Amino acid sequence: MTIRVASPRHLPALHPVIERAYRGESARQGWTHEADLLQGQRTDIGTLQAIVADPAQRLLIAENGGAVIGCVNVADKGDGLAYLGLLCVDPALQTAGAGKQLLAAAEACARDVLGADRIEMTVIDVRHRLIGWYERRGYARTGERRDFIFAVDPPLFMTVLVKSLA
Repeated sequence: MTIRVASPRHLPALHPVIERAYRGESARQGWTHEADLLQGQRTDIGTLQAIVADPAQRLLIAENGGAVIGCVNVADKGDGLAYLGLLCVDPALQTAGAGKQLLAAAEACARDVLGADRIEMTVIDVRHRLIGWYERRGYARTGERRDFIFAVDPPLFMTVLVKSLA
């Protein structure tokens, strides 16, 4: 597996991986999906293009045999803080360690490229198994809970986790 910074040419192959990992029936093959909580599209090519074009962000992709199998986004939030998001691996390939490798690459990027000394992320608060996965990798709950990015019924909230990179 190779991890590299995504370019615009990677996005047509990456976008369906993200959708398969987060939403719809295909997501149920893996364990990290939101298919039971949310419907519809997770993201779009325009949003991914904006991430790739933003000098304060890095979209890292994982490739295996030349095929894009996952990604993670790291954003510089200033004052030594980076934000981690969009971590996903193709559902058929989850549990083989690609997520752990992407997470480690994102943390290294946040520290070494963006100059962060801590990294923050949010997880839908009812996703206890996923929160536990991050906690086993050194992330700690801050006690802060944020509103979900858009209104849904029933309402969803985000648990904030942070990890020191020092």
